[in-house]
Amino acid sequence: MAALLPAASQGLPPAPVPSFYATYQYTGYVVYDNSSTTPPTAVRGVGGTLTLRPDGTYEKHLSIVAPSGPHYFNQTGRFTLAGDSIRFAFTDLKGSDVQRGTFRFDPATKHLIVSIIGYPSGNKGVYELVAAESNAAPAPKASRSKPAKKARR
Repeated sequence: MAALLPAASQGLPPAPVPSFYATYQYTGYVVYDNSSTTPPTAVRGVGGTLTLRPDGTYEKHLSIVAPSGPHYFNQTGRFTLAGDSIRFAFTDLKGSDVQRGTFRFDPATKHLIVSIIGYPSGNKGVYELVAAESNAAPAPKASRSKPAKKARR
């Protein structure tokens, strides 16, 4: 179940905890093909990032390194949340599209799992992500050393 905060006193729907909005790194991708008797396929070579912003915009930069070479999936668009449902709306070279699914977020570990309903109906892709560590460290303070005295000759 998605971690949610209580609804605001203004009658707004519950909002995800603030740490939900972040840049995530893809750590895993599993494809469930319900039209086959084969077990789910864990896709190797998954990398990239997914950025979810409080204003409802997102950027997806997914890469999959396969034996045939790398494959890149880039999207920018809008996402909406309702309970544990997530919807991504975007436009790519094929035109406007929407991907729907569910999500689970663990604020303690900053682990996000997104299940996207696939095609044909009933199939799905499950993405595992973890919030990227912020590299923004405070700048070190300059030391206030006294000027060096000139050596006497």
